[in-house]
Amino acid sequence: MNPLFQRLMNEATRLTRGGNLQDATDAIQRALRGEPSVASAPTPMPAADAPPHHAAVVIDVPARVVGDEAVPMQRTDSASEQWTDGSFTHQGRTLAYKLYLPPAARAIADAPQRLPLVLMLHGCTQNPDDFAAGTQMNTLARELGVAVLYPAQTQPANPQKCWNWFKPQHQQRGRGEPAALVALTQSVMAANGIDPARVYVAGLSAGGAMADILGRSYPDVFAAVGVHSGLPAGAAHDVMSAMAAMHGGPAMAHRTDASPMPPLIVFHGDADATVSARNGEAVVAGALGARNAGDAAPQRAAEGASAGGQRFTRTVYAAADGHQAVEYWQLHGAGHAWSGGSARGSFTDPRGADASSEMLRFFLAHPKANA
Repeated sequence: MNPLFQRLMNEATRLTRGGNLQDATDAIQRALRGEPSVASAPTPMPAADAPPHHAAVVIDVPARVVGDEAVPMQRTDSASEQWTDGSFTHQGRTLAYKLYLPPAARAIADAPQRLPLVLMLHGCTQNPDDFAAGTQMNTLARELGVAVLYPAQTQPANPQKCWNWFKPQHQQRGRGEPAALVALTQSVMAANGIDPARVYVAGLSAGGAMADILGRSYPDVFAAVGVHSGLPAGAAHDVMSAMAAMHGGPAMAHRTDASPMPPLIVFHGDADATVSARNGEAVVAGALGARNAGDAAPQRAAEGASAGGQRFTRTVYAAADGHQAVEYWQLHGAGHAWSGGSARGSFTDPRGADASSEMLRFFLAHPKANA
């Protein structure tokens, strides 16, 4: 990792925690331009050379770069198993993606020709191969007969390939990245015989924030949502409010939609120094608040530990029909990483509870009614 970039990002974190949000924003912008900090710069940048106010910035932390050669490609082990590349354009926005399709013979018995689908949204600096290797979602999907779609954020859209969850034009139905991601999902559904009652979305960090936006904006498309180390929809409207939300939690309750939030499972480390655990709490609170009064029964909480010794508290809010409406995993002592992931990918904590397995369990228990 570039030492200058790391130093400036650490400086931005320190400034944000001290309440100096404008200085933190400046530090992030210097990091992206490869410039030294103010203290070490020989001369200030002339005003005429200053970047425009809307310059894109990182809204995450830099991850270890995992090259394609280090990522197991999970190629086919039968004629019917597929791990393919694709490209999709919607309203002038083009997304590359990778798609995993399990062997047809291993599909879920009650719907052999209509597979469930999980849309997986990576974090900043990640890509589909990295995210698939780190989460091990394809390995689990092979056993359960689930298709998995991994869109890739473009560098022109965000220099560090973050989903732009903090910009208002990407927080609404029918606009920006949410519209493109849903259009891609529907295209893959149509081409691969996907069961419309079992389409789900999950994401990490910036991807988790975008997953919450998609669940709120498109409850008619997604049957359930998984948010790992993410932020609630509407938590920010620009760079400064995004930095504040990441390090201190959202300043106010995020907006709710008229439609109820789909069933939700949330994972968040209570020692996350990149995205405050208050955001995980806010994602859960927002989902419960979006439901009609009386839908969520009193919570049930249980303590546990993973095989690797990671302690957690799992809290369940049951819906009126007995299904789990919201499930919240507080990962004690965990930082900003996919719980239970593989070290072959970035942003992973192999000793933690298996978030991929638990998400798939939760998703498949919550098909959408009347799809």
